[in-house]
Amino acid sequence: MGSTMRTTTRAGTEGSGRRSARAGSLGPVARRSRGPWLGILKWLIGLAVFGVLAAGAAVVFVFWLYGRELPDGSKLSDYRPKQLVEITDSGGRRIGELFDERRTVVAFDKVPPIVGDAFVAAEDNRFWNHAGIDYVGMLRAFVANLRPGHSLQGASTITQQVVKGLLLTPARTFRRKIQEIILARRIEQSLTKQEILGLYMNVINFGAGRYGVEEAARYYFGKHVGQLNVGEAAMLAGIPQSPENISPRKPRNAKRAKDRQTYVLNQLLAMQKISAAEAQKWIDAPIQIVPFTDEAGAAPEWVSLAERELLKQHGGDRAQLFDTGGTIRTTLDSSLQAVAQKALQTGLRAIDKRHGIGRAIRSVKSEKLEAELGKFGRRLPKGGPQAKEAYDAIVTEVFDDDKELAVDLGDWKAGVLLGGESDARWNPPDGDGKVKKPSERFKPGDVVSVMLPASEAVARPNDDDDDEPKAKPKKAIALKHAKRRVVLAPGPEGAVVIIDVKTRKVRALVGGFASKVGGFNRATMAHRQPGSSFKPVVYSAAIDSGKYTPATVVNDVQETYANIPGWKPKNFETGKNEGPVRLRYALSKSINSVSLQLVENVKPQTVVALAKRMGIASNLNPDMSIALGSNEVTPLENTNAAATLAAGGIAAEPQFIESIDGKVVAPPPGEQVLRPEVAYVVIDMMRSVVNEGTATAAKVLNIPIAGKTGTSNDAKDTWFIGLTPDYAIGVWIGYDDPRPMGKETGGSNAVPVYVDIMKQMNQPAKSFARPPHVVEATIDRATGLLAPDGAPKASTLTEVFLEGSQPTEVAPMPDDVTADTKTKSEYED
Repeated sequence: MGSTMRTTTRAGTEGSGRRSARAGSLGPVARRSRGPWLGILKWLIGLAVFGVLAAGAAVVFVFWLYGRELPDGSKLSDYRPKQLVEITDSGGRRIGELFDERRTVVAFDKVPPIVGDAFVAAEDNRFWNHAGIDYVGMLRAFVANLRPGHSLQGASTITQQVVKGLLLTPARTFRRKIQEIILARRIEQSLTKQEILGLYMNVINFGAGRYGVEEAARYYFGKHVGQLNVGEAAMLAGIPQSPENISPRKPRNAKRAKDRQTYVLNQLLAMQKISAAEAQKWIDAPIQIVPFTDEAGAAPEWVSLAERELLKQHGGDRAQLFDTGGTIRTTLDSSLQAVAQKALQTGLRAIDKRHGIGRAIRSVKSEKLEAELGKFGRRLPKGGPQAKEAYDAIVTEVFDDDKELAVDLGDWKAGVLLGGESDARWNPPDGDGKVKKPSERFKPGDVVSVMLPASEAVARPNDDDDDEPKAKPKKAIALKHAKRRVVLAPGPEGAVVIIDVKTRKVRALVGGFASKVGGFNRATMAHRQPGSSFKPVVYSAAIDSGKYTPATVVNDVQETYANIPGWKPKNFETGKNEGPVRLRYALSKSINSVSLQLVENVKPQTVVALAKRMGIASNLNPDMSIALGSNEVTPLENTNAAATLAAGGIAAEPQFIESIDGKVVAPPPGEQVLRPEVAYVVIDMMRSVVNEGTATAAKVLNIPIAGKTGTSNDAKDTWFIGLTPDYAIGVWIGYDDPRPMGKETGGSNAVPVYVDIMKQMNQPAKSFARPPHVVEATIDRATGLLAPDGAPKASTLTEVFLEGSQPTEVAPMPDDVTADTKTKSEYED
């Protein structure tokens, strides 16, 4: 038993040993297997933890590094984006704008909720829930960008876009993105969501130079942002993603614009901001874009005038003009501006027609073409046509489809491109909006006047696919039928100024046939010889001197002047002299020799000094030629100086601005520079210019008008200044070069423009108020002396005089004229 037990024990021991051996043989192997993997796992976990910590540290370091010296986002609460300055006429109608960025800031509470919702739907539908960064959106964009065949997506929130637009550069770098994230979170802590969204809607770019929802609403839909409907709000909200490619104003973008609007409407539906029915309504509706009209087109001169006046308020610093925006109300009467513009255009077109400008001057028969071209060739300079010189050319071919003329200047062939802006002057649209084809205006054999083009930048008509203003000038388009280009020689230009006599407010100012913003404004910039339109200043100095009266007789004879060798000025109208004439008659007929004698007597310096006081700012030379208006002045100066006479001798600067941001601009102070009685006498003398002198074409108006025509040497400048008790209107016409206008005079081309304007103004028949110290006397027409009792009525007239200057000597009866008393036989006004 013991043996058995031992055996058993041994056996058990042996069995146990075997089990132990087996277990022991498995244990060390398992330990050897788990030991390295467990270590590796622990090492990997440790490495991962370290990596996370390191990455976190790196992120912290990067954010710390890139977050240094960042702009202070909290200052955005006081941010004032640049705004446009609105320019209006005197009635508040918008006529133009001044801007660096075309923007009008609108308060958030003035923006309809649906508009704000539309921008959130279009750009950042989690805007109200995130803290500046949309991490879910960023992850979604990251995953989407990894998928092949998909365009890259961004994940910028509205807050980030505000940061990007206002605080950082547009550079797309890792550094800038980190800074954008940092600032976005900071801004969310310093501004409310409403303030952030309001900033976004006011600074975002909508294309075509428009910034902010207010200007976008006006540009695309012709209304204020507060008037937008759901469909319009959705369309506007969709544009900032890519204004150039989504703008609904461009026909090529029609589908993309509609797709983008539909996307925003569906987003609004998903956000439960609109119903399904309303979303479908605007999805089905076409996008209604209003036609673009340039508000400055009706009065472009006034945009530059307003800028000039506003710069005075800011010490010449243009950058300050747009810090706060605002409104400038000008003195402009838009209806008068339109009347003046149309009248000037009509007058200039009439001159064009008389002189064959922009049309065929004559036609040459086929059998005489060769001989005529030979003549042209002999007149042409050897090197070809010279700049600014006009040359005759014969039309050889007409191409309707290409709107071109082939012309020959005399063995010098070229082409003329029709249909541009300047050509509209000679080929205006008819009542149906149609213009004549080239073949309806010209035919082979026609003689036209041409010049070398001033610029090679030529635009073909209607070559745009939209009507947005362009930032860059169009490139020259080569002619299809000629290697060299000429243009139809331009016609004369003109200017019109209308001033309220009493207030000196400028009610209309036209600077040319077709003025442009920032262009050459002839009314204020063109310095031209006034000719005889300056003579009222000369006569004012003479009357004021006490040496002359309207009845003073001066001998009209041609004289020479020792201090000006070879100068023998002639009378313009006939070149003849009339002998003894009264001063009133001399002014009405614009007799040069009389004006020269007045200046010689009262001295040129006296005339210059008076002209300066009356409103002529340009430099005037105190020499004898001032009697003939040889010094150059602007139409504005000339008209304002004449207004001084109509205002009873009170001079003042012309006023262009009535108020700035509602604050009334004080009118210019007036100064009595000429005695009222002197001004009245000269005004009365100027009435004879209209009643019986060089401006009789204005008599058709049948109201009291004082005026003066002017025609400089070779008719390079022609004028008419017309005065009533209420308005001074000045008209100037001439070539920009300047070049002679042939037989044109102030009476033939400037007076008709004045008459056209006055007919539209429908002014009442109002007499000039007579001041004290003016008396009347009945005088003899021939001698200027007091008329004798019983003299025939036809030989007398009633004249005005400064008190105490009226004649005291009585003239002989007409039948009693002797060699001693005769001054002028058969004298008639």
